[in-house]
Amino acid sequence: MKVALWVTVLTLANVLADVAIGSPMMVLPQLLDHFDTDQAAWLGSSAMLAGAIWSPLLAKCSDLYGKRRVLITGLLLACAGALVCLSAPNLWIFVLGRFFQGASLATIFLSVALILQICAPRTAMGVVGILTSSSSVVGILEPFLMQPVIDFMGFRGVFVVAAGLSATAALGVRLAVPESPIRKAGRIDIGGALLLGGGLGATLAWLSGGAVALLAIGVTALGFWAFLAVRVDEPLIDIGALRRPVVLTLLAVVLAAGSFRSMLQLTSIIAQVPPDLGLGYGLGNGESVAALMAAPNLGIVIGGACAGWIAGRHGPALPLLGGVTLGATATFGMLAGMSILPIALACGAAIGIAAGAIGTSGYNLATSLETPQRQGTTAGLVSVAMALGSVLFTFVGNEILKVTRTPGDVPASSESGVQLYIAMAVVLFAAAAIPATSLLSSARRFL
Repeated sequence: MKVALWVTVLTLANVLADVAIGSPMMVLPQLLDHFDTDQAAWLGSSAMLAGAIWSPLLAKCSDLYGKRRVLITGLLLACAGALVCLSAPNLWIFVLGRFFQGASLATIFLSVALILQICAPRTAMGVVGILTSSSSVVGILEPFLMQPVIDFMGFRGVFVVAAGLSATAALGVRLAVPESPIRKAGRIDIGGALLLGGGLGATLAWLSGGAVALLAIGVTALGFWAFLAVRVDEPLIDIGALRRPVVLTLLAVVLAAGSFRSMLQLTSIIAQVPPDLGLGYGLGNGESVAALMAAPNLGIVIGGACAGWIAGRHGPALPLLGGVTLGATATFGMLAGMSILPIALACGAAIGIAAGAIGTSGYNLATSLETPQRQGTTAGLVSVAMALGSVLFTFVGNEILKVTRTPGDVPASSESGVQLYIAMAVVLFAAAAIPATSLLSSARRFL
């Protein structure tokens, strides 16, 4: 009964991350009009970028000061950010609010690290599967639940809901979930946090369509951080202490998350291309978007829950490899699905199952390879790896579609461009299978 209560409260906290990232996309045209701007990238991706900045710092703090305490802090930061967005008089104050909302992305890995320390190990892996995937149900229901709020309150309704959810989740965690019993002594490397967070943020901002100067700033900051990380006593991330299986897990997660997220982008695009254009692909005029987006979200729930159950009995390396293999197969199937809706739905659901298995197994495997004193930091690294893979390869896929646009008045890519995009995603899954296969044997030696 206690575990069920913890799962319910922590799932509510994880739902906040989906609301913070996804719901503003429903009112993007209204936001662009309200702030009289064409900076859609900043309005849309600023919270994701902020999440990459917040994650390493909050992960380290959770190992030092307690997972529950830092989780509550992150939820309250997200609440404050939603209130700033609600009342922002201009674009840059709004972006500042989105920066604080980005702290909500840490709720997933913080809840994972917390449950690993307050549950029995075998039970914990199954619960992690639920926590990392159950919030995807929101992806199915959110448009239907949020639209009446938007109709009544306009774009501000999105941030009213986000603020209320974050405050409720913070209170629920405070009242119902115990604090993690394991801490480690140490201090926070503030300089390293600024360099790492700033470097990640600048690099991801460039990948999202920013100026080359952002890339130079990001790479320079990350270089300085890496240089200092091996020289300070208490680095934000102890690079030298990362064991080979953890590095392999992060590599598999980067590649697989990039493939899954890039395929979501492609699916949403081809769903709005009418087949009668004669391009060799297309699934309609947009009427199938909801179904094509719901199928992967439902798959994530199934894949995450199953991966957690399997991990509790056979270890997390097996469902990680299974998810990568299924993802590669289903992505290859999209070569036929890009013009046949039933195949696209089946492949989308299978890719979602793969994504759920990969996310759950990534957290379970990486944290199981570390001491309890480092599990918060390691879970944060998995979260950062997912963000890096998602932004990097979605950007690459977008560039493929841009350079393969058909000539004339139709703003769409050629059939060969879409095929090349799918081939990129298949190659990413195949590349992820290499470290995932290696982990089947190497992880056992470290567990």
